[in-house]
Amino acid sequence: MPILLHDQGIGPAIRARVQKLNATMNPLWGKMSVDQMLHHINLSLAESLGEYQAQRSIRGIPKSWVRWMILNGPWGRGAPTRPDLHIPDGQRYAFAEEKAHTLAMIDRILAKSMESEWPESANFPMTGRHWSQLHHRHVNHHLTQFGV
Repeated sequence: MPILLHDQGIGPAIRARVQKLNATMNPLWGKMSVDQMLHHINLSLAESLGEYQAQRSIRGIPKSWVRWMILNGPWGRGAPTRPDLHIPDGQRYAFAEEKAHTLAMIDRILAKSMESEWPESANFPMTGRHWSQLHHRHVNHHLTQFGV
């Protein structure tokens, strides 16, 4: 059974892990700095709140299949990233601002009912349950990348 950000205790646990991040942390794998990682996940969090829209990047594959693979398929180190979520080499962000933004968006997502209407992603329709599953998986992946 998939884990959702909205599941009992999961959202607060993710928030606590985000709180443990500091500006000097290095990734256990990958190239992103901690500020870049936070900016990267903030784009996805903002998309689910309708505050960021990207162009469709996947064509020719059924939307439901792509969504299923992203939500349930394997994610290894270096898993493919949607082009608009790539962070350019050398681009830096204000760590404290990105961290505060992450925590605030997690709070807003958790306050929103999964049964309410949620925006589509760039490539397929999403329900609140889909977004909750994706956010747990995505944020957990990157927190693990930084050892928290």
